[in-house]
Parts: sequence; C-alpha cells; structure tokens
Amino acid sequence: MNNAHLHLILNHFPIIVPIIGFLVMIAAFVFRSEILKRTALAIFVFGALFTFPAFGTGEDAEEVIENLPGIEESVIENHEETAETFAYFSYGLGILSLIGFWANWRKKKFSNLLATVVLVFTVVVLFFAFQTGSTGGEIRHPEIREGFTAPTE
Repeated sequence: MNNAHLHLILNHFPIIVPIIGFLVMIAAFVFRSEILKRTALAIFVFGALFTFPAFGTGEDAEEVIENLPGIEESVIENHEETAETFAYFSYGLGILSLIGFWANWRKKKFSNLLATVVLVFTVVVLFFAFQTGSTGGEIRHPEIREGFTAPTE
C-alpha cells in the first residue's frame, strides 16, 4: 500500500462520520434524548480525530500522483485548499463537541443551546466536506469537473 492508497482509505472517514453524527443529533432533538446528544457529540469528536491522518497523508498522496498522465496541478491545488479549510472547520467541530459533551455530562444549563450550535455548525462543516470530497474526486475523475463535455465519436 502506498501513500496515495492510504490517503484514499482515510479521507472518507472525516466526511462520512459527521453525516452520521448529524443524523444522530437530529434524532436526539426529535426524541429529546441526552444520551443520543452525547453520542452525536462523541461521533463529531471521532470525525475530527480522523481528519488528522486524512489531512496528514494528503501531501504524500500528492507526491505519488502529481506526475501521472492526466493529473492537473491546478486541480490538486484546489483540493488541497478546500481540504485545509475543511480540516480547520472539522477540528473546530471536534473542540466544540468536546465542550458540548462536557456541558451535557455535567448538566449545564447551556448544554442544549451548545448542542444546537453544534448542529448548525455541522451544516457548515458538511458543506466544506462536500467541497473537499468533490475536489478530491476531480483529481482522477475529469467527468465530474465543472464544464466537462464527453467526447463525441
């Protein structure tokens, strides 16, 4: 397994895990469950932790593929910039979720408000997750790039 393969394996977790956390948090509000809120907050922390190795393997993955035919440097750079933004937002969600977990566990009055803030912030994180996943996919899949037209026979 090379570094590009490792990056491809790891990079899905920071995108998928917050989606799961978002769904669990919605269920927590629907069912008014503090346990589900804590579970969602823990899931967000888990997702943020997965961002470290996914982001950390990106540079090494670039080294492996940057000279392959059909790979455009501008597409890699675009992905790298969106991934950096996503990583910072993901780390922020993890920290906010840790605080929310603590507040919920200690039954602080502001814990419900904080859980709501986390839920809204997750939407922002998922927007950047989508951008990062899309720009990453564009590296090897020109057919998903904006303005792509299929060759005619």
